[in-house]
Amino acid sequence: MIELDDIDRQLIASLARNARQSASALGKRYGLSQPATWRRIKRLEEAGVLGDQRLRLDAQMLGFGVTVFLGIKLARKAHVSLEDFERAVAAIPEVQTVEHILGLYDYRLRVVARDLPDFERVLRRRIMTLPGAGEVEANVLLSEERLAGPL
Repeated sequence: MIELDDIDRQLIASLARNARQSASALGKRYGLSQPATWRRIKRLEEAGVLGDQRLRLDAQMLGFGVTVFLGIKLARKAHVSLEDFERAVAAIPEVQTVEHILGLYDYRLRVVARDLPDFERVLRRRIMTLPGAGEVEANVLLSEERLAGPL
């Protein structure tokens, strides 16, 4: 585990809110030079504290009006490997996240679709045909609030 000081924690919090900030702007905010800030950020990246920077797309604005969380229990009789299931589900473009979980279901998927008929098509033709797919529970997302802050 990497040792973090107060400035590292402040940089992490600032970058979690907006990863597009320049090292120069962050340095001014925290009393560091641009090179010193850049070195700190690079050190945090190399240590794995800071991961990939990604754009957060608005699914609604892109025509995906429905988000569904699926709980999937693998069929025990199918003898499918977890890797085979994960590889197959990751190839479905409507599946945004795949989480292997402990509990009632084996996997939780976040699936986007244009509307409910489109979701039904994805469910019937893609998800229910996955190797080892057993019980499925669907929960339609009504609204989403994002908590501010890193963790």
